[in-house]
Order: sequence, then structure tokens, then C-alpha cells
Amino acid sequence: MNLKQIEKISKALGDVNRLKILQYMQQHEGKVECTQACNLLTLAQPSISHHIKKLVEADLILQHKVGRNYNYTINQKVWDRYQKTLAKL
Repeated sequence: MNLKQIEKISKALGDVNRLKILQYMQQHEGKVECTQACNLLTLAQPSISHHIKKLVEADLILQHKVGRNYNYTINQKVWDRYQKTLAKL
């Protein structure tokens, strides 16, 4: 993992709302549905979409379309590589 990727992930993790989404996902088998994310945070739907987009762009979570809705899963491979890389710094 290069330093640019580490920076992008670190920036994505630099917001408490994104951390809450990831924490929820860790507690629920690494998954969250769009509606669950909306219920989890006391934010407007566009704000939640923005936070999820940042996590997707950082490759921390993967997006899956199911009908008209989206489901999200933790990208465990990237998460593990990120933690291992940080441990070596």
C-alpha cells in the first residue's frame, strides 16, 4: 500500500460520522444497508450519502446495488492492509 492510499484512507477516517458507520458495520457482520445508515446517524440523507461516498472512494467499503437500494460491506482486504501498513510506520 502506497502513502497516497494511506493518506486517502486516513482522511476518510477523520470524521466521527464515518467512524460510526464503520463501527456499526463491524458490529453487524461487516454490512449495512442504506436505510440502516440513515437511521444510525442524525443527519440528512444527502449528508449520509456524502460520508458513505468518501468511504467508498477510499475503498474501505464496497457498494452493492440491490433493486433500488444499496448495501455496503467492509472491504476487509483493504482494511487489513491499511492496519498492517500503519503498524510498520
